[in-house]
Amino acid sequence: MTRVIHTGDTHVGYRQYHAPERQRDFLAAFEAVVADAVDDDVDAVVHAGDLFHDRRPGLRDLQGTVAALRDLRDAGIPFLAVVGNHEGKRDGQWLDLFEDLGLAERLDATPRLVGDTAFYGLDFVPRSRREDLEYAFEEHDATHAALVSHGLFEPFAHGDWDTDRLLAESTVDFDAVLLGDNHAPGTERVHEAWVTYCGSTERASASERDDRGYNIVSFDADARADATTANDSEDADGVGEGVAISRRGLDTRDFVFVDVELESGEGTDRVREAVRQHDATDAVVVVTVEGDGDPVTPAPVEELARDDGALVVRVNDRRDVTVDADTSVSFADPDEAVRERVRDLGLSDAARGIDETVRESKVADTNVRGTVKVRIEDVVDDDALDAFTPADDTGSDGDATAAEDGSDDDATAAEDGSDDDAYAAKGGSDEVAGDATATDDETGSEDTGSDDTAESVDATDESPKEAPAADGGDGDGQSSMGEFL
Repeated sequence: MTRVIHTGDTHVGYRQYHAPERQRDFLAAFEAVVADAVDDDVDAVVHAGDLFHDRRPGLRDLQGTVAALRDLRDAGIPFLAVVGNHEGKRDGQWLDLFEDLGLAERLDATPRLVGDTAFYGLDFVPRSRREDLEYAFEEHDATHAALVSHGLFEPFAHGDWDTDRLLAESTVDFDAVLLGDNHAPGTERVHEAWVTYCGSTERASASERDDRGYNIVSFDADARADATTANDSEDADGVGEGVAISRRGLDTRDFVFVDVELESGEGTDRVREAVRQHDATDAVVVVTVEGDGDPVTPAPVEELARDDGALVVRVNDRRDVTVDADTSVSFADPDEAVRERVRDLGLSDAARGIDETVRESKVADTNVRGTVKVRIEDVVDDDALDAFTPADDTGSDGDATAAEDGSDDDATAAEDGSDDDAYAAKGGSDEVAGDATATDDETGSEDTGSDDTAESVDATDESPKEAPAADGGDGDGQSSMGEFL
């Protein structure tokens, strides 16, 4: 029998809401997974990508990750992982460094045997390059086989990766496909294989209301019995011939969601009253206002929640409020209005990436010229010149316009049009490349990333070019691999 923890989307280093406490929370969640693995003496920890939030994690986050991986190594538990779209670099990957240190193994087309199961890996691949993929994996003589990958796979919501084709053309028959990228957990059956997302270990967006956690996957002829006898902290999600998948929750920072439906004549005081009914101590408080009431002023609501001990407060008024018959005032995010206009221009992928860098990135003014230059060089070096082609249909480009849930494929706009990060798009994950660049949450901008055509990472690309750190190596504590070594 082989029993592993399937986790992913840990996003270590994410300074959500610009709060250092939230940055520590993401590392703490990964450390909690490692502690559970050691306590349960699992056979391996399988990580499905986005270990880090971006390709230049800070030194403290690197040190914390190394310490956690050492705990696994000392316990004799292998850490098997693939590269996600957030952390991917154009040359060597952080996983390569951890492998050199004896702390991790980067999965690929060669089987890695753990007990009676062979594990394979497929790093994140941009949509523009998937048609040329050949799903050729080396043979194995194990009882079971599992593929670990990162991306938005069908038949899950917002899926754009053809899972049917992958499994049909694969040279190996997989019993399970263990996925990352979608921050919502879920399990489906495709071609006699269980296809499952573990979900993220921390809330990277206010849209992620469900509890966070990870999967426990067992490969054994008696796996059906294992799943049905899961302990109180685990819920069985899927059971198949020789495979059992259960889910275990993590104790993460509280998010308090206050949803207020205002009646006519109700306004800020009613919202404050609703907030008072919740325990905001050390929590992220997200207030969502809807209904027919009066306009709501965020400041008094935020002040009340902070006085009650909230760590972070966000007030989202999703209404269009009519003042009189002749004048309509929309209380919306002005930055979103600018983004919408930019989308309407039908810019090319490369142009949108440059716009993001110049207009709303946290890249320092003195670094903008160099960063734009590197972006263009990366496109040319990647031979992805179609990134310079303008969008065919103005305002309807698949990478730039709002998805069906009102968010953007490349995380240009959050689900609620405020500062709820880039993850509201596509059910809690995004297609941005590794250079996720935080912007000012206080003005309603999201953490956005560069376009997946212009900035995405091909694991086989040995080009050494890489965008310089936004703050020259300090500020947010960003560090290059060279500095770390």
